Amino acid sequence: MNAPQTLSRWTQPGSSRVPFWAYTDAQLHQRELDSIFYGPHWSYVGLEIEVPHVGDFKLSHVGQRQVILVRDRVAPKDRGVDHGLRVVENRCAHRGVRFCQQPHGNARSFVCPYHQWTYKLNGDLAGLPFKDGVKDGDCVNGGMPEGFDIKDHGLQKLRVAVLHGLVFATYSDAVEPIEDYLGPNVMPWINRIFKGRTLTLLGYNRQRIPGNWKLMMENIKDPYHPGLLHTWFVTFGLWRADQKSRMVMDDHGRHAVMVSRRNEAPASATTAAVTEGVTSFKANMALNDSRLLDVVPEPWWTIADPSNEGQTITPTVTMITLFPSLIIQQQVNSLSTRHIVPRGEGEFDFVWTHFGFEGDTPEMTQRRLRQSNLFGPAGFVSADDGEVIEFSQDGFRQAGEGGSTLCELGGTGTEMTEHMVTETLIRSMYAYWKKVMAV
Repeated sequence: MNAPQTLSRWTQPGSSRVPFWAYTDAQLHQRELDSIFYGPHWSYVGLEIEVPHVGDFKLSHVGQRQVILVRDRVAPKDRGVDHGLRVVENRCAHRGVRFCQQPHGNARSFVCPYHQWTYKLNGDLAGLPFKDGVKDGDCVNGGMPEGFDIKDHGLQKLRVAVLHGLVFATYSDAVEPIEDYLGPNVMPWINRIFKGRTLTLLGYNRQRIPGNWKLMMENIKDPYHPGLLHTWFVTFGLWRADQKSRMVMDDHGRHAVMVSRRNEAPASATTAAVTEGVTSFKANMALNDSRLLDVVPEPWWTIADPSNEGQTITPTVTMITLFPSLIIQQQVNSLSTRHIVPRGEGEFDFVWTHFGFEGDTPEMTQRRLRQSNLFGPAGFVSADDGEVIEFSQDGFRQAGEGGSTLCELGGTGTEMTEHMVTETLIRSMYAYWKKVMAV
């Protein structure tokens, strides 16, 4: 069965019923890679602070292609105009070798171990052995054919955008500038965290989750589940259905922000309406170390309400999903990016990069690190998400060609809402996905 036939089987109107085969079809997944990850979209590749010095590099991914984020030399005349960050494919132009094996490091140039082809930091081919052959008396043996030009045989280069220290890359010359790509509804929430601040790198987690990559995008666009699945959230009041919240999306429906504010009342005052019958709520659960909930408000939390001029709001949680590959988390004092790396239709890698800000006190840095224990592969909260994504993928496979998800909480529309009892952000993402995939 080919992919176009697969796509034609989406017979339900709208985007509230996602066919199970959208998560399990291998040929469809390849089309997703070509149309989304390698098409006119910006993909996250890292943080600028991960490569602070000339020659610093880190391995990353755009879709399933491994790339290198590297800081290049910048001529004095170009400083202030050229950020010096380059993204190139980790694939030698000679024989296709994945030449860089270290996850991060510093290099003066990149050398393929197979035949010693050498590349500048910007991806240009610098030289190769025996390009002009080997002299044998008056004869020259071998060498590259006449007309071979080094300039034509560099690494595959990607277009790069840097936004407040976040680094994105794309294969497309057509995609709009990054600020326009994210849009005016989402940009204020990114500015709130990053604008005017220098980041500090606190550490990494990574995990491999046996589920389709879209399921993680869905998970962080889904305010319905946190107060039901996560014992930590509902028991200690970090995320509950009765909290003031807002679902924001860009004009295309691809990016979103879940905004919520922790209730002022203590968790013990939780109303029965959001805990009665919820099996994850543990009324008698207590912490051995109360510092895990040592929440200290920060000045930057308060923002001029983008949808209500003259008003300010102070969220304690913002979960930003930037389609197709990035999640930005602010959960009280814990901050991280989460990078989605597909590995076929039924598996993806999930890379967490925890960060703080230059100027944080040692106490705040420790607070951020301590609270980060709620997240990551074995996090008190996030371990639940990886597990249910695996269970979801198992259910989709079991159904074969039949069945679809039901995402109709709050209706079937794709509008923004002022509450979290909704699945509107999931519907809006699939409305966009259907257009991109030409359904």
